[in-house]
Amino acid sequence: MGEFELIRRHFAELAPDGDGIVLGIGDDAAILDVPPDRQLVVTADTLVAGRHFPERTAAADVGWKSLAVNLSDLAAMGADACWVTLALSLPTLDDAWVAGFSEGFAELARLSGVALVGGDITCGPLTISVTAMGLVPRARALRRSGAKSGDWVVVTGTLGDAAAALARFGQARSVPIGTEAELRRRLERPVPRLDEGRGLLDLASAAIDISDGLLADLGHICTASGTGADLEAARLPASPALSVLVPDPMARLRYQATGGDDYELCLCIPDERLVLAMHVCALTPIGRISQTPGVRLHALDGTLHSFENNGFDHFA
Repeated sequence: MGEFELIRRHFAELAPDGDGIVLGIGDDAAILDVPPDRQLVVTADTLVAGRHFPERTAAADVGWKSLAVNLSDLAAMGADACWVTLALSLPTLDDAWVAGFSEGFAELARLSGVALVGGDITCGPLTISVTAMGLVPRARALRRSGAKSGDWVVVTGTLGDAAAALARFGQARSVPIGTEAELRRRLERPVPRLDEGRGLLDLASAAIDISDGLLADLGHICTASGTGADLEAARLPASPALSVLVPDPMARLRYQATGGDDYELCLCIPDERLVLAMHVCALTPIGRISQTPGVRLHALDGTLHSFENNGFDHFA
């Protein structure tokens, strides 16, 4: 079986005719129509086996996650997810693995309403590159650079689950059950917060998705906005699964503050819009934007928490 048969067998159903698709899979490139009152938002992420996911991760989970991390970037901009391209580098033409991968990829694509419009398959180390495209009302996209002193810092969901799951399970082949399964699902099948991003489009002043860790990613907002932030450690939301499986408060806080891969949103919201924003979706206020540069995490007694690393760095 060759490259084109593999594409036809496993990815044809992801390339339906749809709004804005003039020409999809089957030519040298796709042709897409963008409405005049909208702007195109484009993002790309690459996942490498052994670096971004354990090599024994189920193929369907790799497929889901490779799409999810890109859709999370669109969510942080407040965009509607529309189209994706997919480039796969495979050590061998493993039909069973590709079938599982496409199953997970397709499941999230259907839930998110995105269409596959192009891509490539080549031979090499297992690597997945996805480019995601979305649409946002003209001049209304959320950016990192809009935070103002006094804004509330809020997050969706809970923090630290994925990092704790990675540390707890690593390369293990065992199948977790119950509470352990809940934690591992956060690592292997993150849910991009597309609805929340769109719902807060005109309420938030800045946003980012939490992929490398809360302190690191909020730091990107502060750098872009010329601000700082003061957070309260006691306010960081923890899931019941994390609280049970990581009972030590300081270990749990480290996962929440510096762990990556949760793909929740961190947003800045002006004080007068906070109540309305919290009616739009579930949010947890965790601190405030300040004029003093840097991101500080305060303990209940007023001291500052310090960690060796504030988040994930590919080249650290």
